[in-house]
Amino acid sequence: MYTGIVQAVAPVAHVTRHAGHAALEVDLPEALLEDLKIGASVAVEGVCLSVTTISGNRIGFDAMNATLERTNLGKLAAGGRVNVERSAKLGEENGGHVVAGHVSCTAEIVGVKTEGANAYLRFRVPEGWAKYIFVRGFLAVNGASLTVAEVEGNEFTIYLIPETLRQTTFPDYRLGDHLNIEVEAQTKVMVDVMERTLTRLLPQYMGQVKA
Repeated sequence: MYTGIVQAVAPVAHVTRHAGHAALEVDLPEALLEDLKIGASVAVEGVCLSVTTISGNRIGFDAMNATLERTNLGKLAAGGRVNVERSAKLGEENGGHVVAGHVSCTAEIVGVKTEGANAYLRFRVPEGWAKYIFVRGFLAVNGASLTVAEVEGNEFTIYLIPETLRQTTFPDYRLGDHLNIEVEAQTKVMVDVMERTLTRLLPQYMGQVKA
């Protein structure tokens, strides 16, 4: 599990495509190497990946095709940058929200301003996921815990403070790019339960009204 507080923006050293998966190599800063072991979980652009190789500060990960197709990791190339967060330790302060690193979908950038005052990103999310996005609700966007400011249909806006821009890969993205979205787990459960309950009870209620 993660907190959605990005710990570093790390350069992508290599991306090697294989049948069925891609091997990614990322250069982590010294501060994130402590006690890092093969098999450890690391969030890369919000995607939970397992460490497969360690060579100094160059850390390798494998991403299966299913992951590449569901996330924006399939677009990564050498020379790019990624948000990185080590998995949270029990008892540590959580300054964001509980993030699993299991991406729900990708959302297209339909509006962007990443310089000066009032910086923001506006996204269009697939219709099936729009019901989980609420004003002042939490989302993990490329692994960063952020609060939704505005919602209109299947589009939503997030405002970005200078520190968030400094500590993330958001300035690297442009109109038409896709970012990884993870909806907050409790919100998803609540919406799904309410939807199932109403689907079950509404026909009974309507029958009673007609009678």
